[in-house]
Amino acid sequence: MSNIIIKEKIDQLGDMLIGLFHIVGLFVIGGTIVWSAVHEYLVIMQHEAGFASLKDILLLFIYLELGAMTGIYFKTHKMPVVFLIFIAITAITRFLVIDMKSLVAHDKLNVIVMVLAILVLAISAGVLKYTENKYQSDNDY
Repeated sequence: MSNIIIKEKIDQLGDMLIGLFHIVGLFVIGGTIVWSAVHEYLVIMQHEAGFASLKDILLLFIYLELGAMTGIYFKTHKMPVVFLIFIAITAITRFLVIDMKSLVAHDKLNVIVMVLAILVLAISAGVLKYTENKYQSDNDY
């Protein structure tokens, strides 16, 4: 009987430590995202051109999506996979905006592959949202 009580206490301690690590880890990730986004924003504000370019704005969207994903995970303890897809779409779009000339210079097929990747990711996001709405139970929240 005492072995069962000791095991329950150890399990409770383990659960508490895992929960603490989870919270600390999320705060570290969230803080890093905010710190990086603020740093990038300050760099953008110091541009000689006096304005933000499209690549800068897309990078800020990536930070926004990372922050939203972290916040949702913190509140619900569920990873919103669709946010990872949005981040990938934004990253590919940003890459296309920044490196279009070098992509075309090496091989024109690269641009088509990038656009197809965005299309596949967009379809995947649609399928995820559809299945989430159709098959999610009320107990998931």
